[in-house]
Amino acid sequence: MSVLARSVGNAFRNKIRTAAVVAVLAVAIGLALAMLVANQAVGAKVQELNASVGTTLTVNPAGGQGFEGGGEPLTTAEAKTAAAVTNVTSVVGTKALRLRTATAGSTTDATQAAGPGGAAPGGQQTNVTTNLTAAIDAGTLGNRNNGTGTTGNGTGATGTQPARSLPITATGIGAEVDSAGKALAITSGTGLGDYTAASAKALVGTTLAEKNNLKVGSTFTIEDKTFTVTGIFDAGTTFGNNAVYVTLPEAQALAATPDELSSMIVTVNSMDNVDSTKTAVQNALGASKADVTQGQRNLATAVSSLGSVKNISMVAFIAALATAGIIILLIMVMLVRERRREIGVLKAIGARNRTIGLQFVLEALVLVALGSVVGAAIASFASGGIASALISSNTTTTTAGPTQRGGGFGGGGFGGGGQGGPFGGASQLLTSVTATASPGVIAIGIAAVFAAAIIGALIPALLTARVRPIEVLRGE
Repeated sequence: MSVLARSVGNAFRNKIRTAAVVAVLAVAIGLALAMLVANQAVGAKVQELNASVGTTLTVNPAGGQGFEGGGEPLTTAEAKTAAAVTNVTSVVGTKALRLRTATAGSTTDATQAAGPGGAAPGGQQTNVTTNLTAAIDAGTLGNRNNGTGTTGNGTGATGTQPARSLPITATGIGAEVDSAGKALAITSGTGLGDYTAASAKALVGTTLAEKNNLKVGSTFTIEDKTFTVTGIFDAGTTFGNNAVYVTLPEAQALAATPDELSSMIVTVNSMDNVDSTKTAVQNALGASKADVTQGQRNLATAVSSLGSVKNISMVAFIAALATAGIIILLIMVMLVRERRREIGVLKAIGARNRTIGLQFVLEALVLVALGSVVGAAIASFASGGIASALISSNTTTTTAGPTQRGGGFGGGGFGGGGQGGPFGGASQLLTSVTATASPGVIAIGIAAVFAAAIIGALIPALLTARVRPIEVLRGE
């Protein structure tokens, strides 16, 4: 009988014990694989954050924030100044507009919203009209925010303010990116092509497109100019999808403000250089001219917390792996002691220590293979829950610190309207990690388990060399 066949047969010699050993190994291996999956998922998320969100700065006019505040507008010349700063890899200029639905009352609405002089806070025009209908109803908050001189319930000294329609956010961009410098998530169609030239092409948010029955190839008007929808994008929020993107020169032409920018998105070459580059950009532009902010101030805390989860999951993986190895070690030591007579007989008839040791190693690997099959199934179901539990334990301390409003338009980024811009806060960054037991990760984990099993089985296998046939036979 071959060594392999004898090893497989020995593994099932005592079926009850084999089942118990496989069950214990399956739990240890399943936990080890789940921790490895969590570690890989968190590591990928950290890399994603470091490569995108964590390396962007937002530059607004000093004293201005989107459509709020005052100050002097930024210019394309200042964008070139920022681009020349060390460690800056790109600068994307933006131009924000508010589009009002062209109805009989649109002029009145625009004038009331704009205030004296017909210009919106922050110097942006509000009398840019469109035939599109906003995808968001004004509701209580919209009427309250658009009202002039109203109290908390939307009424003022002159009585109840009229219901108003919300504006549509229109943004001219110099590249296919959102307020965090990440690529726009275009769900259908294509981008605008050349973002440095005026063009009658536009990207439309999903909810705005649905509200106005727009598809790729459909047309709409802004200021009596016809635009063609080249793509539909998803910003991830209702407000963000009530928006239109056009090229930067086109937005500047619509606003009749050539070379004027509402904000700039500055990308830094690495997260380690963000703080120093922020200071350098601020100094280059001047504190009286521009406000430079990091798009997600609490991102460092979020990344740090994710790093803690990554470290914890790796320690747990190593611990579970060591547990599986110890289980194999103890089982093999017990089997060697039980089979002393069998080992003595094999050595008496000429079997080599290497052959006998290999038999025990193969027997251990059979048990580990069975445990790995069950453990992989356990990891597939449990990895997501384990990762969520690990992350949730770190979320409270991460979100306890202050958050910062996004640096985009309207105080919350292009898709904003809340703290932390379109990315929410540290809590959303943490809980957005998805742990999936991919075949590659499982294969790596099982390979590590087999390596631990071999180490655990080699020690008992070496004990077979200490079994002397004469002593065993004399005892008989």
